[in-house]
Amino acid sequence: MEKLQVIQNKIYEIRGYKVMLDFDLAEMYQVETRTLNQAVKRNITRFPPDFMFQLANEELEYMSSHFVMTLPAKRPKSSLPFAFTEHGVVMQTE
Repeated sequence: MEKLQVIQNKIYEIRGYKVMLDFDLAEMYQVETRTLNQAVKRNITRFPPDFMFQLANEELEYMSSHFVMTLPAKRPKSSLPFAFTEHGVVMQTE
């Protein structure tokens, strides 16, 4: 599968935004999810709600039941993924 198709398969629509989830974004940047999330938390003012938001339990359950999506095994069960809009994804590269 070509790289563009792999990335497109990791884009979901949630709350009216096209987003990538933190664990997919971390994989793309070849870092651990917790490392990515720690960097975001250190710079939280750069991520307004239209750049990033945390999924609700119901959203995660819906996605898990409707898409072929596996959460990383090391993710704490109490930790909900962050969703990054296209603006949030771009912020990761700056």
